[in-house]
Amino acid sequence: MNLVYVRYEVLRTIRNRRFLIFSLVFPLILFLTVAGAHRHATADGIGFPLYYMVSMASWGAMTSVVSSGARIAQERSDGWTRQLRITPLKTSTYFAAKILTGYMMGVFSIVVLALAGTLLGVRLDAVGWFTMLGLLLVGLIPFAIMGIMLGHLISVDSLGPAIGGITAIFALLGGVFGPLVTSGALFTVIKGLPSYWLVQAGKSALEGGHVWTGEAWIVIAVWSLVLARVAVRVFRRDTAKV
Repeated sequence: MNLVYVRYEVLRTIRNRRFLIFSLVFPLILFLTVAGAHRHATADGIGFPLYYMVSMASWGAMTSVVSSGARIAQERSDGWTRQLRITPLKTSTYFAAKILTGYMMGVFSIVVLALAGTLLGVRLDAVGWFTMLGLLLVGLIPFAIMGIMLGHLISVDSLGPAIGGITAIFALLGGVFGPLVTSGALFTVIKGLPSYWLVQAGKSALEGGHVWTGEAWIVIAVWSLVLARVAVRVFRRDTAKV
């Protein structure tokens, strides 16, 4: 991997204030506001701050990795991605760097929310923290690829609302703000979404990882493979334009 290019991507991500605000600050403020007002309440038999923290961690991480598409769209607008195509930089390196920076911000979002949770009395053992983090990282894979795909499909002017709308729909259906349904045909459809299992990954800290079944791995793998094929295709088509 071209470490110089990866370092360049990391620095650009850190310096993007708008990205930091929408992917990190907003979920944090929402968590502190809602969980702070209900810090002594319970949900599903556990403390509400813990319950809400894992949901916001899922949402914040998902938004962080998908938002990498905004940087890609800006690069397309400036002609930067097409310039990269005529350099020795490999397509695999380009994708790896984008996914790595998206993951970096996703982990940052999780850590920030975890620290905020501890301020409100959230307590988990080491196994709970590591189980949650590990499964969240797996569940984020299709969303990291989705961000790259959207960045090469949508213009920079339209991408902000598109990312906001898409992540909101996935979050709503996935159960970030509470389950919509728990049985029936609609629930079967929802279980086929990666956002559902991303939320369950967050809740793994509450149930020792038992909420993730073999179905979770299959759903994440299928979405990742399909989105990866589409992302590579749109990248090549986009950068080949005159």
